[in-house]
Amino acid sequence: MSRMDLLVRRAMFEGREVDVIVNEGRIVEIRDCSAEIDLEEFEQVEDAYGLQLMASMTDVHVHLREPGFEYKEDIRSGLGAAAWGGFGNVLCMANTSPVNDSASVTEAMQEKANIYWPDGPRLFPIGALTKGLKGDELAPVAELRDAGCVAVSNDGVPVKNTDLFRKAMDYAANFGMTVIDHCEDPYMAVGVGVNEGEVSDRLGLAGQPDVAEALQVSRDVLLAEYLDIPIHLAHVSCEKAVEIIRQAKARGVKVTAETCPHYLLLTDEWLAEPENEYSAMGKVNPPLRTERDRQAMIAALNDGTIDFLATDHAPHGMHEKEVEMDVAPCGISGLDTALAATWALVQDGTLSREAFDRAWVTGPAQTFGLPVNRFQPGDTADFFLFDPEEEWVVGPGTMHSKGKNTPLAGATLKGRVKTHFLAGKKIV
Repeated sequence: MSRMDLLVRRAMFEGREVDVIVNEGRIVEIRDCSAEIDLEEFEQVEDAYGLQLMASMTDVHVHLREPGFEYKEDIRSGLGAAAWGGFGNVLCMANTSPVNDSASVTEAMQEKANIYWPDGPRLFPIGALTKGLKGDELAPVAELRDAGCVAVSNDGVPVKNTDLFRKAMDYAANFGMTVIDHCEDPYMAVGVGVNEGEVSDRLGLAGQPDVAEALQVSRDVLLAEYLDIPIHLAHVSCEKAVEIIRQAKARGVKVTAETCPHYLLLTDEWLAEPENEYSAMGKVNPPLRTERDRQAMIAALNDGTIDFLATDHAPHGMHEKEVEMDVAPCGISGLDTALAATWALVQDGTLSREAFDRAWVTGPAQTFGLPVNRFQPGDTADFFLFDPEEEWVVGPGTMHSKGKNTPLAGATLKGRVKTHFLAGKKIV
């Protein structure tokens, strides 16, 4: 009798201690831990020592910066941060240099991933919606799809021309590709990275109002309804946008939406705290909003109006962030911190476990047709062992990403990935 590939012993799963049997990259069985199991029946045995068994997560919004900005991040370091962060599938945005608007760039990204992380995390590029992200001419969507792109987006450069955007949605849908849109009015304080309101007034900073996001969400929802094709809305941050999405879903519009951990954890008041005042570590686009918006994001994620989470991992060099607010780039490095930060919300009852699993595991995989592990026989054996009690301080010595730019720097988080398997192979 041939031996099975892998046995994971004594892992905690749904409140009980279990053994996990894996063969040919798939889950064979999860059963209550038994002292009678014959270890000789397995090629590899991993003792979990009571660590928590969790399904690998998917991040649909990551900036890996390669090609062109490798000093901020590269595919090797970014996927390393993903592996240690619990992510098995990573979708990377097209705002590289050159822009990922051709098969050659897409294939070069995948080649680098295969060289440095042959067993995963799996890299799924997102192609540019328009050539050079300039918003003038549609990118070759069919070519990008055939090269391996799973979606298209103009990312942080919203398409101003509504007629062109409508044609782009229709064109992409013809090739089975969903458009991911960064919802920001292209004329209203673009990219300032600070919410317009009491805090921006108090600090004397230029701000962008939440209506700038809501206007573009409205446009996209109406186009999706008119065309009867899907649209995915990136990094939703405000209550106004949530209400538009909620109403659209009630009408049957094919809209999905994500938000990010920082919109669940922080508000624009972070910028006004004495130790953070004018710190660009909290400058992000869309900006950190109000407490009312934060509560709306949590409620929307819990009730399914927001379909899932994404990090919008945007690494920058520290020399770029440690400057005046008005010249610093927007963005937060998030792959290292997302799991522990959002798991804390489950632990304190803010976020349901069902919402957490949908947000990081089933929701994004279902929307973009990616591998997913529900721990059923035959599922891909993508999982990690997690120590929910290990405390660590966020900082350069504990982050795997090159990007150390996070407003959580110095914070103590609880929970660490100890080892990670994809298709039954240990990647870290």
